Amino acid sequence: MPSTDHLLTSPEDQPRARLLELIGAIETWDDLERTHRETATQWSASGASDHRARKPDVSAVHLVSYFVVLDDTLGQLLLVAHRKAGPWPPAGGHVEVAESPWAAAIRECREELGTEAVASPITGEVPLFLTVTRTRGQRAHTDLSLWHLLNAGADTITSYDQGEFDAIRRLTYEQVLEESAGLLDPHMHRFTRKLQHARKQRHRG
Repeated sequence: MPSTDHLLTSPEDQPRARLLELIGAIETWDDLERTHRETATQWSASGASDHRARKPDVSAVHLVSYFVVLDDTLGQLLLVAHRKAGPWPPAGGHVEVAESPWAAAIRECREELGTEAVASPITGEVPLFLTVTRTRGQRAHTDLSLWHLLNAGADTITSYDQGEFDAIRRLTYEQVLEESAGLLDPHMHRFTRKLQHARKQRHRG
């Protein structure tokens, strides 16, 4: 990947430089994720605004921090029925100005699930997955989403923000992959396959 250091010269560019480093460190799973990483890198290096300035669609690209909660003992992933985003995406939200994606995951986990975020030993505090997705509707925009993996047993999350979600649901890897793609985030199947691979690689190591 070509260097973009020459585009980042001022102290104000330091958060963007850290974001570029974070994006560049993601080991892509497939051709689509490689394309998304290239798109994210070009956008971030361009200096364009990377935060939602005003709801619902200002600016054109929104930096989003997803977090998928894994009960590694049971092999279950937690999904949410989001009132606005549609059924059964991961939890998460927009990254605020001067906030890192991991800090956003911590904040959103506390707000949405009422618990402290604990990074999975599979990934640590860095994202496992990256997607660039055009949203639907009249005020469509593009979400650049970094997917983090959290570790929590099913018994540790007993409530959720009912203003954001209609329900929460726990599915095994197999149940996620058997679910209709139309009922999940469009990239959830790919994320799950990448997570299965990462988990196997960690146990082999």
